[in-house]
Amino acid sequence: MDFTLDTGNTAWMIVATALVLLMTPALAFFYGGMVRTKSVLNMMMMSFITIGTVAVVWVVYAYGLAFNGSSGLLGNFVGSPKGFFGLNGVSDSTSLAASAGVPFLVMVAFQATFAIITVALISGSLADRLKFSTWTVFTVLWVTLVYTPVAHGVWDGGLLGSFSPTPVIDFAGGTVVHINAGAAGLAFALVLGIRKGFGKEPFKPHNLPYVMLGAALLWFGWFGFNAGSEFAADPTAGRAFLNTTVAPAVAMLGWLLVERIRDGHATSLGAASGIVAGLVAITPAAASVDTWGALAIGLIAGIVCAYAVGLKYKFGFDDSLDVVGVHLVGGIVGTILIGFFAHLNEGTTFAPKGALNGLFYGGGGEQLGSQVIGALVAVVYSFVVTLVIVYALKYTMGLRVSEDVEVAGIDFAEHGETAYEEANQR
Repeated sequence: MDFTLDTGNTAWMIVATALVLLMTPALAFFYGGMVRTKSVLNMMMMSFITIGTVAVVWVVYAYGLAFNGSSGLLGNFVGSPKGFFGLNGVSDSTSLAASAGVPFLVMVAFQATFAIITVALISGSLADRLKFSTWTVFTVLWVTLVYTPVAHGVWDGGLLGSFSPTPVIDFAGGTVVHINAGAAGLAFALVLGIRKGFGKEPFKPHNLPYVMLGAALLWFGWFGFNAGSEFAADPTAGRAFLNTTVAPAVAMLGWLLVERIRDGHATSLGAASGIVAGLVAITPAAASVDTWGALAIGLIAGIVCAYAVGLKYKFGFDDSLDVVGVHLVGGIVGTILIGFFAHLNEGTTFAPKGALNGLFYGGGGEQLGSQVIGALVAVVYSFVVTLVIVYALKYTMGLRVSEDVEVAGIDFAEHGETAYEEANQR
């Protein structure tokens, strides 16, 4: 394929890449505000170290595993890093967005930010009790063994995308990012075990302004996440941009309505969590539903996720910061609802070749079936392989800090510092 540079599309993708990278520090604030004073630095560092490890792994070999498709059974499962080590001398014609005139290296950087935030999301299930060294090694193993095969399977025509009768619609990462991270967070939390005092004492957020700041910056960065996934500055990106505005807005209203009816209060934590739930749910559908579909997906996700975050108490698993309730459940909701609301007849709407309209737009139930299968495959693969990784780390490096460290506070023991002068007194 001949490559012709499009400076407008390239400029937009550079901006979108910066926006998505911002999401990981934003996640650090969001998660950091939700934990107790004595573990805020550790929680934030789990996001920041992921930038370091995943960015390096991505340019050395992981991009090739995700997006350099090759033939044969192994090639159907992952791509090949051959010719992509260090990413030097690779032709722009091999860019994922070569047809849009976006250079290869820009697309590598954009996809790197997706891999980074996906791994960082998992850390929210593991607050207060995981060795930092174990988490650091886990980030490398997981992005290699779980993220790259799922990304290859859904976005690069690999085996994981071939189980369904029609292509699974995942515009910006409902399966690859959110279901993937949510299932991994559940698997890791089950092996890691509950925090001391879980279910018996409250684990209140120490800084709700941090949580709201994190949610605001996540929303800001998410415009690059969703609209950037069109790989061009065009009407489809505009549709994704608009849907990324309205779905989180109505999801926040839905979550707060649940809180008001159930608890008598509409909380700042609920507002922030509702925004994130809406962002998660609209991610796979951002350019494949109309405005009514975006409003419906956002409202349903806000209500469902508001109830789903309580599942950890019912079933006894310690998903510390609701990765399962928001990202796994929200990702499943958004992915499956595409089967009802997909509206692919608009000239500005993106969908994989062969995808169909949703049930409510005359497409029958075929696309719905594909969306269910896609969600199920992502859950099973991520959960099972994450279990293998976590058990391997458990019997080599060990997973948990000591009980004394957990009680005193993980920040000082793992990092030699505290966020606040009085933190070691709490």
